[in-house]
Amino acid sequence: MKEYKRYMVTSALPYANGPVHIGHLAGVYVPADIYARYLRLRGRDVVFVGGSDEHGVPITIKARKEGVSPKEIVDRYHALIKESFERFGISFDVYSRTTSAIHHQTASDFFKTLYEKGCFVEKETEQYYDEEAQQFLADRYITGVCPYCRNERAYGDQCEQCGTSLNPIDLINPRSALSGSVPVMRATKHWYLPLENYDSFLRKWILEEHKEWKPNVYGQCKSWLDLGLQPRAVTRDLDWGIPVPIEGAEGKVLYVWFDAPIGYISNTRELLPDTWQDYWKSDDSCIVHFIGKDNIVFHCIIFPAMLKAEGSYVLPRNVPANEFLNLENDKISTTRNWAVWLHEYLDDFPGKEDVLRYVLTANAPETKDNNFTWKDFQDRNNNELVAIYGNFVNRTMVLTHRYFNGKTPETSLWTDVDRETMQEIALIREKVENALENYRFREALKEAMSLARLGNKYLADAEPWKIIKTDEARTRTILNLALQLTTNMALLFEPFLPFSSAKLKNMLRLPDIPWERIGESDLLPAGHELNKPVLLFEKVEDDAIEKQLQRLGSLKTTNAQQDCKAAPAKPDILFDEFSTIDIRTGTILEAAKVPKTDKLMKLLVDTGIDKRTIVSGIAPYFTPEELPGKQVSVVVNLAPRTLKGVVSQGMLLLAEDADGKLVFVVPERAVANGSTIS
Repeated sequence: MKEYKRYMVTSALPYANGPVHIGHLAGVYVPADIYARYLRLRGRDVVFVGGSDEHGVPITIKARKEGVSPKEIVDRYHALIKESFERFGISFDVYSRTTSAIHHQTASDFFKTLYEKGCFVEKETEQYYDEEAQQFLADRYITGVCPYCRNERAYGDQCEQCGTSLNPIDLINPRSALSGSVPVMRATKHWYLPLENYDSFLRKWILEEHKEWKPNVYGQCKSWLDLGLQPRAVTRDLDWGIPVPIEGAEGKVLYVWFDAPIGYISNTRELLPDTWQDYWKSDDSCIVHFIGKDNIVFHCIIFPAMLKAEGSYVLPRNVPANEFLNLENDKISTTRNWAVWLHEYLDDFPGKEDVLRYVLTANAPETKDNNFTWKDFQDRNNNELVAIYGNFVNRTMVLTHRYFNGKTPETSLWTDVDRETMQEIALIREKVENALENYRFREALKEAMSLARLGNKYLADAEPWKIIKTDEARTRTILNLALQLTTNMALLFEPFLPFSSAKLKNMLRLPDIPWERIGESDLLPAGHELNKPVLLFEKVEDDAIEKQLQRLGSLKTTNAQQDCKAAPAKPDILFDEFSTIDIRTGTILEAAKVPKTDKLMKLLVDTGIDKRTIVSGIAPYFTPEELPGKQVSVVVNLAPRTLKGVVSQGMLLLAEDADGKLVFVVPERAVANGSTIS
């Protein structure tokens, strides 16, 4: 892989309207931090940039809900996010914010440069306007029914249920999120970046010159380009954001997607006021954006088009976007509070920063969505970090203190097994480097763990605790090599598990050893004195996991209650019409799926009047085996009708719960079949 003179590593700017959760960490911040730490260990010139995105509609929505100003919201969450990252060991060189004066200046100057070069198109268009609130509605202030999945609470820019990007006019039955009223269309003027003008540039740059990009990134870019690029507005009618810095644009701000990526540049300017351009405008710089899949279009299509239009910036070399991480088989949702929040994790599991880093890396959603479960968290900690990594280190340290007074023993004669074991370290280092250079962090961690497995196998096969009485010289060699392995592990794991590596380095009393020496067999000289051993990792007990699962369980119940919104009532009917409906209790005697259908179930029901066949569309929710014996409510005077060749004589009463599943409507306690329900 080509080596550059300097590296600019950026991570997506989190919205300062809530805390950071594990989905953010797995998708963006853990891999970005591993990469930045690795580059530093290789001695490369690297700047790792982060910051809070403090403009945009999600901020104003949060502020409106709480009855405070947007400034109060961003101040609160910027501080929480920054502190959480610091506690978790995300090693930003700068973590700033888009409300800073230098960002406002940088973004304004960028807009003016493009404006003066004639890069924008000024257009008057019709947009949704809330007559009650007397303001134009940003996309996130418009809700309605998604035309693709029928989610009734889709936003004007995206449906969070199916992930489809939307325009407000796509929504069915749109409503204002401010007043709940039906918005009207009204004319307004905005400035647009004509992305279609950059189509040929983007096709060549991405599809021809960057075929090495991850398949999920390359594929999404190709899809956008094949669909045809359209002009994209760069301004919005809002009162929170960076004012559009030209005459005639009063009351308008820069659209958040335009100003946010410029935050990478302004944060670098804040850190390096004299040399920031070296990282952003030199051909020997390598810019790498770490983002989630929902930001691919902004970082691979729109921001590069902006940079190309401006003319003086280099383009990103790679955008290794990850997919999404789910939580306990359900999509993480900040609006439903369905998440594991970083600051809460750090409070609940003190000293276990590296455990979460390890689990999120080992289970990273690199090319497809993946799933976090607390059971897997516990298993990986107990069965891998404790039983493999920690076990090898602890045995090596304890045996050295027991037999050789805590000093590195000298070697006498190495066997072929000893030499082969040491040679394996160099091969493992090479595999780790190759994976990291190509943004395959899960693979890199797996290879690093193979070094711990190698150490365990070596000790188990050599059995120094058995031969110490008969062959002290051989025991010295075995433990010397085990200590060299341990030292190599402390170095190799540093990008992944920085807290544990620091702890292990302290136990070993290591001097500064460069990355390039990983694989050498004399990192600890004979006679080197070690500190007392302490446990690197400790087991996560069942009660700690049960506490987290109970919390999620209570959240699920609360969400279900909040999500269960009744549909509007049907038109009124007269009492005489209702009184003609005959509803009785019954019991299902037999059940079988109707052949060649997915939904229909054929039931034999004892209604107390007779035993009759009823066909019902409940097959997706119940198995034939679980239905016999269930009491049900039956409309017994419904006219017969034929479904898929089966005559159905009645209808069962069911309700739909918050999860979309059907449940039978039955009396509070069992009653005789044929009892009238009135």
